[in-house]
Amino acid sequence: MAGRKRGIGWRARALGAMLLAIILGGAWSWWKLQQWTPDPAHYPDQGAEVSAGDGPVRFGTLRAIGARFVYLDASVGAGEQDPRFAENLGAARKAGLRVGAVHRFDPCVMADGQSANFVVLVPRGRDLLSPVIALDKTADDCPGHVGEAAIESELMTLINQIEAHSGRPAILQVSRKFENRYHLASRLERNLWVIGTWRRPTYTDRPWLLWTANTGLSTEASDQPLRWVVVRP
Repeated sequence: MAGRKRGIGWRARALGAMLLAIILGGAWSWWKLQQWTPDPAHYPDQGAEVSAGDGPVRFGTLRAIGARFVYLDASVGAGEQDPRFAENLGAARKAGLRVGAVHRFDPCVMADGQSANFVVLVPRGRDLLSPVIALDKTADDCPGHVGEAAIESELMTLINQIEAHSGRPAILQVSRKFENRYHLASRLERNLWVIGTWRRPTYTDRPWLLWTANTGLSTEASDQPLRWVVVRP
């Protein structure tokens, strides 16, 4: 009986040690992922995407840790604007970062209202990077039915209107969810921005220009995790 108890005790200790190793390994991997960015030797041009939800960002620190550019969330649909856009724009420029603006497409709203929302907030200027139109929201929650042909038509109108304002071709930030639903990346001839932490995304049918390589990077530049972005060399 005593031998059996010793055997059970040994197995329990071994199992406990194994579980502890798994927990510690998972915690280390989670911490490592929070700190991870792609190798600058492979992706020399790196930066971040910032919104009001990230809280106050220290753009000088952001540049010091390797960012060369920053994209600022500016407008959503036809009526919502990022309350920190103007402040972030001035601070990022002062820090010497190249700056661009992001509009988040709403498939439930006509293009004219969306482009107006963008252009009244984002200044016209050749010093800004190409504008970005973020494609993530689908038409599932629209008040009425919005067909795929209508979405593509309004999106193309929005692209043309934002490009006319900025004087630069737009970049399409396409989420996996949006692309799996509408398959527009292969039909709209604009540079693509894809999203996927650590692993390079393959959900678009053609090469991308920008990649959000870490959606939750912990840095000294902000108290909140930031979205870290790299440019395809």
